[in-house]
Amino acid sequence: MSVTGRCLCGAVTVTAAQLPAEMSACHCEMCRKWSGSVGMGLPVPEEELSVTGEVQTYASSSFAERAWCPTCGSALWFRDTKGKNVGTVELCPGLFENAGGARLVREVYADQCPEGYAFAGDHDRWSRADYEAREQFVPEGGE
Repeated sequence: MSVTGRCLCGAVTVTAAQLPAEMSACHCEMCRKWSGSVGMGLPVPEEELSVTGEVQTYASSSFAERAWCPTCGSALWFRDTKGKNVGTVELCPGLFENAGGARLVREVYADQCPEGYAFAGDHDRWSRADYEAREQFVPEGGE
């Protein structure tokens, strides 16, 4: 059964064949600046997505892009364009009612989380060093 989400104004519709039961959060500087707080993602195979409406993208690094609705500015997704995660789109949970029912299972750059907020609960918390040992990343100060 497919799941459909929309941006704030409804100009962009994102339909996924299904959504994962798990989502992650990222506290890196780029995600904080892009989202205004914390970047969150529902990983979905790109071939299982259908998107209607105008979408703008920004190459936020040499290996990834971020997308949004040009009408209302809603963040839509983060997607690697190079590397081992090509083919997976990290959809923004806010597009879907109740975040598609997903639960938070991982925070990355957890040691970079601003002091003013924190996620409660039992889930994995990867430090900057943990994340950068496993995944592509943008070095401090840019590429």
